[in-house]
Amino acid sequence: MKRLFGTDGVRGVANSELTPELAFKLGKAGATVLTSEIHKPKILIGRDTRISGNMLEAALIAGMMSVGADVLIAGVIPTPAVAYLTRYYHADAGVMISASHNSVEFNGIKFFDSKGFKLPDQVEDEIQRIMDTDEMPCPIGTDIGRRISIKSAKDDYMEFLASTIDVSLEGIEVVMDCANGAASGVAPQLFKKLGATVYPYYFLPDGTDINKNCGSTHPERICEIVKEIGADIGLAFDGDADRLIACDERGVELDGDHVLAICGRMLMDEGKLNKNTIVGTVMSNMGLDIFANKNNIHLEKTTVGDRYVLESMLENGYSLGGEKSGHVIFLEHNTTGDGILTALQLLRAKVMQKKEMSVLAKDMKNLPQVLVNIKVDNEKKNLYKTDESILNEIKKADQALEGRGRTLIRASGTEPLIRVMLEGDNVEEIDGFALNIAKAIEKACDGKIV
Repeated sequence: MKRLFGTDGVRGVANSELTPELAFKLGKAGATVLTSEIHKPKILIGRDTRISGNMLEAALIAGMMSVGADVLIAGVIPTPAVAYLTRYYHADAGVMISASHNSVEFNGIKFFDSKGFKLPDQVEDEIQRIMDTDEMPCPIGTDIGRRISIKSAKDDYMEFLASTIDVSLEGIEVVMDCANGAASGVAPQLFKKLGATVYPYYFLPDGTDINKNCGSTHPERICEIVKEIGADIGLAFDGDADRLIACDERGVELDGDHVLAICGRMLMDEGKLNKNTIVGTVMSNMGLDIFANKNNIHLEKTTVGDRYVLESMLENGYSLGGEKSGHVIFLEHNTTGDGILTALQLLRAKVMQKKEMSVLAKDMKNLPQVLVNIKVDNEKKNLYKTDESILNEIKKADQALEGRGRTLIRASGTEPLIRVMLEGDNVEEIDGFALNIAKAIEKACDGKIV
């Protein structure tokens, strides 16, 4: 059977691939596996703003209650809030309904254990194994689960976020893009409460406009607005607010690698960067390597996916890690990437060092990078590893860029895409190599460059 779980839970087109029937089964199986030794378990559920959230939430809740779990309903709330509140409310598990940065037709279901950590592969596989078995309980009468609304979820999460910084944001002007997503009901209010002057955009979701030409995957507009009004910083979250892409006062984009550099140096100066190590991924720009070497910081790299970054952090006792895409984990504070928390730490660095964001970011310079996506059928996503025509194009690029850049080809864990990434000191050169590789993949896999 094909593996149901990807790198970030179960995802698909809502009501087509990710159906209410599938959500119901996931609810039953997830509740059974995650709370198997507990007589009356409690499971927390949150969701982002997309229109299919209510439908999938209802199905999940029904599945969980049918095996005896009480379900705590947090409503529209960021993914990292579910990770935190699962611990705060002493729940036995947490579930987030979201497709993160993806467009509105997609949705997803991701599980957290009682400590707020995403599930390891073997637990996800066990959930999938029992979905179509008779191994799940079927209580009756008073043993059926209840639906319990949590009215204070947002306030409790905001109180936690505020506790993670020890400075006032008074006098700082912030342009904020909430992606018409889960940050909309949290971030503007929180930053105002902490003293910042906030100019919010894309913060009035209608269920159909999440991530639509906005958010962390489209920071261009927020960069323009920062320059137009002379703000100190721009902050762009994704649909479930576990990512942040920022920009400095000049409107220059600051990605996850910049955030890791700025916050890593701040933590190192304060003696809080465990083992003087930052954890990145193979997609981290070579500029982060250069920054780390210059500042005597060790840079550990994992495969793509914040879950793998977290695994390395937990196994080795590291305190800071993240991805270029904007997932950043401050393990001192939360168990998963948290865009709003990351924004607070970034502003804390600004206040503590009394410098403009452009000055804080200047030591981390991105090498030119080209990324090309090829849409392919899921069953062909790994063909690039064996097809000779593709391998020949990759070899040509590797030989030409040896010592000056690199190539990285990988299948997306959340979308039907093969990603071609090249870095080097000559944009035209790497652009040409990337296009040649992409065309070879397009032809061999019957795909389409997008």
